[in-house]
Amino acid sequence: MSILWAIGGFFIVLTPIILVHELGHFWAARRSNIRVEEFGFGLPPRAWTIAERNGTIFSLNWIPLGGFVRPAGEDDPSVPGGLAGASKRARFFVLIAGAGANMIMAFVIFWAIAMMGTPAVAITGVNPDSPALAAGLQEGDVVLEVEGVKADSSRVIAEPMYAKGGQSVSMLVLRDGQEIALTVIPRETGAYDPASEGPIGVSLGAAVGGERITRNPVEAAVNAGQMIGDYVSLFVSVPGMLVRGELSPQEARPLSIVGISQIAGQSVEATTTTRDLFPVLNMMAFISVALGLTNLLPIPALDGGRIMFVIIEAIRGRRIEPEREGMVHVIGMLVLLGLMALMMVQDIVNPIIPF
Repeated sequence: MSILWAIGGFFIVLTPIILVHELGHFWAARRSNIRVEEFGFGLPPRAWTIAERNGTIFSLNWIPLGGFVRPAGEDDPSVPGGLAGASKRARFFVLIAGAGANMIMAFVIFWAIAMMGTPAVAITGVNPDSPALAAGLQEGDVVLEVEGVKADSSRVIAEPMYAKGGQSVSMLVLRDGQEIALTVIPRETGAYDPASEGPIGVSLGAAVGGERITRNPVEAAVNAGQMIGDYVSLFVSVPGMLVRGELSPQEARPLSIVGISQIAGQSVEATTTTRDLFPVLNMMAFISVALGLTNLLPIPALDGGRIMFVIIEAIRGRRIEPEREGMVHVIGMLVLLGLMALMMVQDIVNPIIPF
């Protein structure tokens, strides 16, 4: 069943994200008067030509993995109306538009689920002789606010506790249907063992009983921006966290399409079981941000690698020979395919979610 959920996760979660990414490239190319030869649903070989509009073939392909955009003259500047022959600004716009579309998609999803209501965070355990116990926190309390901020994630609770050691932190919790205001004084760094507990000595989990934190449209928009900012910050911080030992290689291991599908499948299963859209929508937004950021890495064959060549061209005043750039991207693609194959084997042999 886990394999079936992973397959379902791919089609329900990943396919729309990939198509939105390609639509971003397609829209930007059209806006820049760059001819697009084909927009494909799935990967070649082609199964069916759906339509042809303004010189673009819209196709359905046999391999059901996302989609693709094929601009004219992608690596040949001599092709009229092609990508490689366009201005630096136009090429940069087209190349970054895929990641931009993923960020917009993530923002819209985060905005929607913030208004629909996100699961509240509950206290699932209170350690003895802890600041939480002294403050009157109890197992089962649903955290509504911390320092006046709606507690729609454990981050909202944890950050002030780590930042305000020795100072008073206000909390609003829900207990047996009643809202209770409490004040907790987190321990300062060094006064507790971070390997076994945090500054106030509690464990957190999702609230049971359907409690949710809702926001108005403006608050939801601010929250959506903060969520994306948090994920971008985490993405940038991972290498440093690995060096400092804050993350293990296992925790930060890169995932192939197999591993990502496993996680997406788990969110689909959770949504199906609970009839709550939050798990699948939240995962879709997270993966959309991750895909956008990954594609912007300055690695040959990725959008970021091509953007790097545009930036180099702008700095040196002339472009690198198209043949050399094309060779770099070919080599980069071969290396990426090899790494992807290794990661797929790893995700099958050592799956994120055991089958």
